[in-house]
Amino acid sequence: MISESTDAADSPGDTVSAVAAPQRVRLSADLDVDICVVGAGLAGLTVALEAARTGASVVVLEARHVGWNASGHHLGTVMPGYALPLSDLIARVGFDDACELWSLSRQGADYVRAHAAEHIIPGLALSEGALEVSNVDAGERLVSHLQMLAEDFATEVEGWQVDRVRDTLRTDRYFHAVHYPRAFQIEGRKYVHGLAKLARNAGARIFEETPVVGLDPFGIRKRIVTPQARLRASHVVLAGNVHLGGALRRLSDTLVPVWRHAAVTAPLGARLAEAVAFQGSVIDTDGIDHFRIVDGDRLMWASPETTWEARSDRHAAAICRRIRAIFPQLGTVEIAEVFSGAIGQTVHGMPQIGRLQPGLWVASGFGRQGLNTSATAGQLIASGIFEGDDRWRLFSPFELVWAGGPTGRAAGYAIGIATRARSAAAGALARYRERARIRARAREVRLAEASRQAGTRPLRSMTRHAPPSAPASDRDG
Repeated sequence: MISESTDAADSPGDTVSAVAAPQRVRLSADLDVDICVVGAGLAGLTVALEAARTGASVVVLEARHVGWNASGHHLGTVMPGYALPLSDLIARVGFDDACELWSLSRQGADYVRAHAAEHIIPGLALSEGALEVSNVDAGERLVSHLQMLAEDFATEVEGWQVDRVRDTLRTDRYFHAVHYPRAFQIEGRKYVHGLAKLARNAGARIFEETPVVGLDPFGIRKRIVTPQARLRASHVVLAGNVHLGGALRRLSDTLVPVWRHAAVTAPLGARLAEAVAFQGSVIDTDGIDHFRIVDGDRLMWASPETTWEARSDRHAAAICRRIRAIFPQLGTVEIAEVFSGAIGQTVHGMPQIGRLQPGLWVASGFGRQGLNTSATAGQLIASGIFEGDDRWRLFSPFELVWAGGPTGRAAGYAIGIATRARSAAAGALARYRERARIRARAREVRLAEASRQAGTRPLRSMTRHAPPSAPASDRDG
């Protein structure tokens, strides 16, 4: 992970240096290719890699440099699913299609795992497991959710009861949890640069500092204009984000930009192990906190969000307060590094994957689940172009929807504030009820003990003060 002010060096969250990128090359001569990919993030590079493996001529155009935005600034958690909750996904597309979409998300996670192997992209420091913790007492909902994931969606999961959660995460803020043992973490910046290297090795050409300033998507051969050269391509893949620019405003206007601010603490020593005994990622069910241990004794923590670009170091104090609120035993932690990246959040909460018109494709709007879903998008689009695979149509119900411009940003921020407030209130109420139950049980125990003692005292008293037996003559008379 890197800070806002850093370009090539990794933050303390990355235990080894970033994958060395080749010297950046701008496009300066006209080209005629099979596929032009706009955007050198996770999705665009996956498309480029898969397309180049077929032998097609592929060019990637990137306005800045590989992985400069969200694709290179995240906590590296890879797990199945989408930003849209599973229950909402079923309600939107039906049970069968929801199962198919979930299966694609699992395949996307498997794709990342396969390429994260040490002999393919080395040095990613892969660690296993993710824990989705509940801020409230989940109860029966947890059981039904686990059954659905395991039986209907073929996902390996394990339910954790409150005692186990709190033995692992020593805080009263969390209740039940869902453990995903097949989820994993990688160093995200190294992964995106590793994808770029694989794509180049397969024959794709990546041109950085080359923005698209014009696009004619009609006709058999699409025309793309850059500051110094023009391209023609049979297929154009729009794999950018909220920074696509005026030439691609149709797509960028469908996304609410959300900057997720995160930090890496200074070494915390043994006190961190006393508070957090889980080496994978921890994500709360309200989407507010996301953290994991890095470098053995540091916390990488993402929490505040804004719908406008802001310096991440201004949010360091807020992250410190959040860590202290969840784990007060850690005290006030020192922040060693801060970073952020803008994700594109769609109105409906699902990624935009598929064909807009013949030869024009889109892979965007991945929200917080970018690693697995961008891999899914890359595979689906490449197989759609070269194999006629039409599984991308499963995403057709989630079409391009205008995100509301500045008003949408303000609404998105307000919704985020309201969500946090509801979560805080629900969590406080859940903890209050838990304490009330504990007090009630303790009172019941005291009353039961008092009743037991009260019930035995009269018997002892009667035995102690009973008059002597009457003489036999009196009894006979």
